[in-house]
Amino acid sequence: MKITQGAFSYLADLGDDQILNQLKYAVDRSLAVSIEYTDDPHPRNAYWQMWGLPLFDMRDPSAIMFEIRMAKKYRRNYYIKLCCFDNARGVESCVLSFIVHRPQLYTLKPIYEPGFRMSRQEAEGRKIVYTLESYSVIARAEGERY
Repeated sequence: MKITQGAFSYLADLGDDQILNQLKYAVDRSLAVSIEYTDDPHPRNAYWQMWGLPLFDMRDPSAIMFEIRMAKKYRRNYYIKLCCFDNARGVESCVLSFIVHRPQLYTLKPIYEPGFRMSRQEAEGRKIVYTLESYSVIARAEGERY
């Protein structure tokens, strides 16, 4: 099972050349880029940790690619994603995001990612509350999940 988030999530993982082409696309449209990482890719976990500062003024796709490579090198046990923001209307809106790196899992299965379970809770009256819990968060502490 593969965690699917962002654009291109149902395709095979993008290689460096394909990521560079997406960076060229973003820079050509004056999108601001940021690189983020986490070891808890829960669907509602919208606030990943930022790798360095946002690259708002960066117009060189190869320089952004360098930052992605550094993030992959130093955060190899984390998910890393690229986020592109558009401020054309005065509001920073994420218009493109996709995972550029997945952790090297300590397993024999090359594409296995732990996934999530649904927890059911009964509330007052007849109300039923469902929550998603990540298997990786339950199993290990932060930074040791993969």
